[in-house]
Amino acid sequence: MNRTNQFIQYFLAHRNVTIELINKIGTEHYDYQPTPTSMSAKDLALHMLQSFYKFAKVAKEGNPAIFTEKTEESETDLYKLAETYTEKTKQLLESLADEDFDRVLDLTKIFGAPFSVAQFLQLAMDHEIHHKGQLFVYVREMGHETLPFFIKRG
Repeated sequence: MNRTNQFIQYFLAHRNVTIELINKIGTEHYDYQPTPTSMSAKDLALHMLQSFYKFAKVAKEGNPAIFTEKTEESETDLYKLAETYTEKTKQLLESLADEDFDRVLDLTKIFGAPFSVAQFLQLAMDHEIHHKGQLFVYVREMGHETLPFFIKRG
């Protein structure tokens, strides 16, 4: 299996669980915050979906200014947004060639250092996993007792 397909499988192994968690958030809980300074459940889910998409777009295009672009959503259903962003992100990842993973991105202005595409996409995964852990807590506090395992392969 090539690097691109390996990374897509890794991404989906985590993202599919994120989607399961998002699917447990009813519209009545979109504004739920575990603490007053926490993001709302809706904001956390959107942050995760939009951020990974932007990471993938920067990896593909090499333009770090993508991170400063504002994203307006007309769709309000989190599950639909999760499906849409996952597909868009997957398409971007599929467009990467194996040799792209070694390409170096100048991300000094935003992240303080250059990163290879492989390192940068790993940073995106670490970011997703971090917030997915938070999402587990949110969903548990909403009363859900049956939750998925943290990763789902295949």
